[in-house]
Amino acid sequence: MPVPDARTTAMIEREPFGAMPDGRMVERLTLRNARGMEVSFIAHGGAITSILVPDRDGVMADVVLGYRTLDEYLRDRVWLGPLIGRYANRIAGGRFTLDGRDYHLPRNDGPNHLHGGPRGFDHVLWDVDPLPDAAGAVLTHTSPAGAEGYPGTLAVRVTYTLTDADELSVDYHATTDAPTPVSLTQHSYFNLAGEGSGDVLAHELTLNASRITPVDECVIPTGELRPVAGTPFDFTTPTALGARIDAGDEQLRITGGYDHNFVLDRAGDGLELAARLHDPASGRVLEIHTTEPGIQLYTGNALDRTIIGKSGRPYARRTGVALETQHFPDSPNQPRLPSTILRPGETYRSRTVYRFGVLMP
Repeated sequence: MPVPDARTTAMIEREPFGAMPDGRMVERLTLRNARGMEVSFIAHGGAITSILVPDRDGVMADVVLGYRTLDEYLRDRVWLGPLIGRYANRIAGGRFTLDGRDYHLPRNDGPNHLHGGPRGFDHVLWDVDPLPDAAGAVLTHTSPAGAEGYPGTLAVRVTYTLTDADELSVDYHATTDAPTPVSLTQHSYFNLAGEGSGDVLAHELTLNASRITPVDECVIPTGELRPVAGTPFDFTTPTALGARIDAGDEQLRITGGYDHNFVLDRAGDGLELAARLHDPASGRVLEIHTTEPGIQLYTGNALDRTIIGKSGRPYARRTGVALETQHFPDSPNQPRLPSTILRPGETYRSRTVYRFGVLMP
């Protein structure tokens, strides 16, 4: 049954979503604020299954891609909406050296390790506890030493909170008992026109980023921080995603579209605006604020119509866009990039806020 929030008219609703192969039940929680915005997620992978927000006429639509059933989430290999860990993005060759010791990770992206491996946090059944005084919930998981090849027992806490300002905040917290790389993110694909409505190429994107980390043929950063000025990667002013996505650029050829980490132009360590996504047709706007140094722009290049979304329509290429706040890919192998090593006695903290609104014509 829905439970009213203590301070507002917000609600939290819990319901069964299915059972794991071992019989463990999976819940879906729905957070609802006083303005009618809803965010639903499941305990499996912490996957966000829907976000309902209004357009400029007040018409609600679900703006994230997702599946209809738990079985489909159990088989997911394109990361539709889950929490990602232990390491967001790619680690070259599925290996790194830390404090003189070599570690080998499973390869699930050609020669590389991607998004924490085939049994990463997206396939964890998280423990979930609703917040007592807000429309939100705390998800916890302890990843044992050796999980997917990583050293150290990692205790992770992620908090989803929906505010009456139509903001979804995601707060990450982690500690370890041995040195280990950590980079966590949320991997929702957005379509502000509504899930299943077609491609996102008319969406206008602005990124607070004047450089990218260009990649080699294996989609691993070369170590260069390359200016975006004069290239198809310049989103420093509002630009349609489809305006230059098929330009004759070597970086776009390698990845079949945008699949690159942008280096955010940060003024400090706090929460700062990273991205602004706007759908001119509906007027919906998404602003992303983060404490992270980078954001991965991924235009759903691998979606190939084999996935039938929750609307009953197939997800074709570029029908959703992921904007993954993160540390840089392959940082454990590239000492010039910001460190992602967490050590005992330290605390990993990160925050990203997704702020929804509308623009009038």
